[in-house]
Amino acid sequence: MACSKESNQRLKEDRISQLPESLICQILSHLTSKETVKTSVLSTRWRSLWLCVPSFDLACWRLPKINDFKSFGDKFFDSNRVSCIHEVKLFIGDIGLRKGVDGVPSYLTPWFDAAINRKIQHLDAWFPPCSFKMPLRLYTCETLVSLKLFHVTLDGVEVVSLPCLKTLHLKYIWYGKEANFERLVSCCPVLEELKISGCVNDNAKVFRVLSRSLKKLRIKTDKNDQGFGSEFVIDAPRLCFLRIND
Repeated sequence: MACSKESNQRLKEDRISQLPESLICQILSHLTSKETVKTSVLSTRWRSLWLCVPSFDLACWRLPKINDFKSFGDKFFDSNRVSCIHEVKLFIGDIGLRKGVDGVPSYLTPWFDAAINRKIQHLDAWFPPCSFKMPLRLYTCETLVSLKLFHVTLDGVEVVSLPCLKTLHLKYIWYGKEANFERLVSCCPVLEELKISGCVNDNAKVFRVLSRSLKKLRIKTDKNDQGFGSEFVIDAPRLCFLRIND
């Protein structure tokens, strides 16, 4: 009987809350951001833990009201917070680009600046077709290991230095001119995986893949791409995997 009571007591005991905060945040990082925020109702200690989680995903369809969307992001990307950000997945729809200059909302730049300052390693950024310009600081981020961009323009990016970047995915990117693509790839000295999906170009016709470290290269185009018929020149002596879907 005593053993039974002891067992019941152990079952009721909140052992997770007794763990160090850093470990709890690591556990929460395996949940979606929406699920992580829901844990804030468990107790006062859990109320702000979601702000310290090293990974973050924000999709416009989960918060269809622009003010809620912006408020949620502002809290997580608070520039006064010093905890590191390991991974960010950001899916911006038309609603997220409703306010701003040239379709680019002013609140996004502070978000990316905060992520860079907090040593982001993995970034997956998706935008609707609007030629969105990422902050120039992103292309000189010293901590980025993986960068995946969808519907972004590289026109105007003159300086690139990504010393830790190993994975680069580019999907429907507006390159502006051939040199922009070549600069982005060649200025990633440890790049191992490059994926190019779709081409949106007027001026860039020949894409030069110049890399001494590249091991995997995937190229996918179709006849509906504006850049259909573009040529690729590959100079990658360490390449061991190549897939072309045309």
